[in-house]
Amino acid sequence: MKRYLLAVCISVFVFGCQSEPAPDRPQRTQRERDSIIGSSRLPGARGVRGALEVSDSIAARNARLDAMQR
Repeated sequence: MKRYLLAVCISVFVFGCQSEPAPDRPQRTQRERDSIIGSSRLPGARGVRGALEVSDSIAARNARLDAMQR
């Protein structure tokens, strides 16, 4: 019984003295993650980079169209 009590006390002490959790890093956006993958040498990275370029092109075109309508 004493061993059991000693084991419980030690486990409470060990688990109670854990350091504070590390502060959370800000989460990356999908665009940032895709950009990192596109700049890597992973298989398929060229396709990701191409998709990002197309997305940028479409966003720029839509911005020009919105500016013309105003």
